[in-house]
Amino acid sequence: MPKTLSKSEAKDRIGKLKKAINRYRYDYHVLDKETISPEALDSLKHELKTLEDEFPEFVSPDSPTQRVEGKVLKGFKKAEHKVPMLSLEDTFSEEEFLDWEKRIKKLLNINPPAGGPELFGELKFDGLAVSLLYKNGVLERAATRGNGRIGEDVTQNIKTIESVPLRLERDIEGEIEVRGEVIITKKNFEKINNEQKKKGGQVYANPRNLAAGSLRQLDTKMTASRRLDFHAYDIVGDFSQNLHSKEHDMLRALGFKTDKEAHVMKDAKDVFKFKEKIEKSREKLDYEIDGLVVQVNDDELFKRLGVAGKAPRGAVAFKFSPKEAATKVLDILVQVGRTGKLTPIAVLDPVQVGGVTVSRASLHNEDEIRRLGLKIGDTVIVGRAGDVIPDVKKVLTELREGNEKEFHMPRRCPVCGEPAVKDGPLTFCTNKKCPARHRENLYHFVSKGAFDVDGLGPKIIDALLDQGFIQDAADIFDLKEGDLAPLERFGEKSAANLVKAVKDKSKISLPRFLIALGILHVGEETSSDLADYFGSLEKIEKASFEEVNEIPNVGNVVAKSIYEWFRDAYNKRYLEKLLKRVSIEKYRQPSGKLKGKTFVLTGSLSSLSREEAKSRVRALGGKTSESVSKETDYVVAGEEPGSKFEKAQKLGVKILSEAEFIKML
Repeated sequence: MPKTLSKSEAKDRIGKLKKAINRYRYDYHVLDKETISPEALDSLKHELKTLEDEFPEFVSPDSPTQRVEGKVLKGFKKAEHKVPMLSLEDTFSEEEFLDWEKRIKKLLNINPPAGGPELFGELKFDGLAVSLLYKNGVLERAATRGNGRIGEDVTQNIKTIESVPLRLERDIEGEIEVRGEVIITKKNFEKINNEQKKKGGQVYANPRNLAAGSLRQLDTKMTASRRLDFHAYDIVGDFSQNLHSKEHDMLRALGFKTDKEAHVMKDAKDVFKFKEKIEKSREKLDYEIDGLVVQVNDDELFKRLGVAGKAPRGAVAFKFSPKEAATKVLDILVQVGRTGKLTPIAVLDPVQVGGVTVSRASLHNEDEIRRLGLKIGDTVIVGRAGDVIPDVKKVLTELREGNEKEFHMPRRCPVCGEPAVKDGPLTFCTNKKCPARHRENLYHFVSKGAFDVDGLGPKIIDALLDQGFIQDAADIFDLKEGDLAPLERFGEKSAANLVKAVKDKSKISLPRFLIALGILHVGEETSSDLADYFGSLEKIEKASFEEVNEIPNVGNVVAKSIYEWFRDAYNKRYLEKLLKRVSIEKYRQPSGKLKGKTFVLTGSLSSLSREEAKSRVRALGGKTSESVSKETDYVVAGEEPGSKFEKAQKLGVKILSEAEFIKML
């Protein structure tokens, strides 16, 4: 549970947060420089807002929660907004959204379980907010939001954007102000960055920064070359509209692009469905978005709700689950893996990252902790590497409180107490019979990608070890129904099913057998490389270090690990015992139309499982990899592709849809 702060601790934390947020916001919004990710910045702002809500006596006019970001840059005229351009309050969870809905119902005297008010939801584009002023239907002035009251006059640059009408499609007398977002497509962003790389120029961090920088160019030709886009979302003033949804209709009639996904929603349930749908298809959109904007659809009710601080009460930004967030490191534990490697694990104050609650993050090794400059008690930015493994990205040293502690890697294994030795950046337990190593190796042996024994998970392995029924992985194949009977939750039928499942897996391919052995550095790719090069286990066993080192993609460290494993006396006895119980299928070195091609799979496939897809690629001579690089030939994108999809786009790797992939097979 998060620590409850005293009043003095809260005051100190608020002060540090304000200082850090102001610095990061200035870097991001004024200098167009991304010091930390926008998502991590959002989580710091959210922490500040939560603390200020709990301790309102510490809310001050200079707090980032009380103002709209931005300052006027030199080189542009000031432009005053007659009606302030406000920011929106952020919500990150369904619970927080329901709290917002409850507050507005209370303010409007709508008592539960009465329905309403009707809501309108639209995509929250990640760009730069601008105001367009038209006089008698002709564009008169364009201004950035700036500090909400005064922005920058960017009229000439706005005129280079094709989607901004210089004259409205309807005759309107007098003034009308249209507000919207200047954005850049992912495709254009990628193209511009590729051109910048070729020239040795600046590579932009994200489309939002590029859109902002492009709009602030003093040379309008440069702005025009960036092919910016504009989506309108609001009309300021009274033009007989009574619903925000009608404003969108009016905007389209006036000649503006609006969000095609935007629509009226009855209640929070509709909002949650909409958010879930968009979050799933987010990667396929042409533009970057970071959430939804949800507001009361009735304009009169919206006005009645008024403004609180910098934000209208009747609208909220419902942010997607961040891929990065800020949290505290409560402790650092050390985990012992199947190879004896000691891995420091950060124990975190639980935080939502990528749609899941994260309370642990790998710190990899002692050198990585030193590189990060991490101490126990630090505030850190956490992300999910490859959208899966929680990872500490950065330490926010300016938020230190003075009671943080240094971490030192143990000199002895925390499980068996035997000496631990450092080998390069890694630390290992020297005891080959260490209980932690032994258990982890068994978990790995029966896992997917290795023997893949259905129904034999860590809890059953633990029980079998604790009862003394198995000493090593080879003993699994000697199990009988009667051996399993004493175990909790095992009936006659379930015992028979598990014994059969083990027997069914006693024949295995050479690459998967090599994975199951748990040799350090030997995973899916290296096991396939070994099998392709040698063709049999016997040849791998007898191979010299030089022969193993000759395999493409196998370097000195990996070759040494493989060579030494097969010469270790304990491993030799274990291998001999194991081969009396299992058989390895005769290996056919792959040949086919995909020979020499490397594939990376991302997202879920509907017509076949990931393992089936990999085996079919290999059957045709191709290889699969877990990471995208310049050497990757194809990335296969299924439903909800992750960061590999984005990396493929950046590197210009060919992306195949599932249908294209199946056709190729």
